[in-house]
Amino acid sequence: MGHLLGLRSVIYGVSNLAEARDWYQRLLETEPYFNSETYVGFNVGGFELGLNPDARSATSRADGVVAYWGVDDIAAQVERVNALGARQHSEITDVGGGVLMSAFLDPDGNIFGLIQNPHFCIE
Repeated sequence: MGHLLGLRSVIYGVSNLAEARDWYQRLLETEPYFNSETYVGFNVGGFELGLNPDARSATSRADGVVAYWGVDDIAAQVERVNALGARQHSEITDVGGGVLMSAFLDPDGNIFGLIQNPHFCIE
């Protein structure tokens, strides 16, 4: 039996794939690497942020699960994400050790987390 290799993909359920693709394209400031009528995938620092309309019905089973995406300046990113129209779900919180976290609700109500963690290298 193998061991966990780490985070590879986070899939968000969306109600309108084209609208979600456009919103995340503005948020991530990049084009999707995979773009079909049934799935859109973005490469975010070597990890996948996926958009899937079929996953929308599964979100009620994911309550309490938040994926946090690394940033190097959380204050600047919080300001930018707010300007894109996301609803702030939690303020910037210092959880200790210099780690700062915040979260938003995307247009489909998925929680999109941000983390500034000096203990991990961001490239």
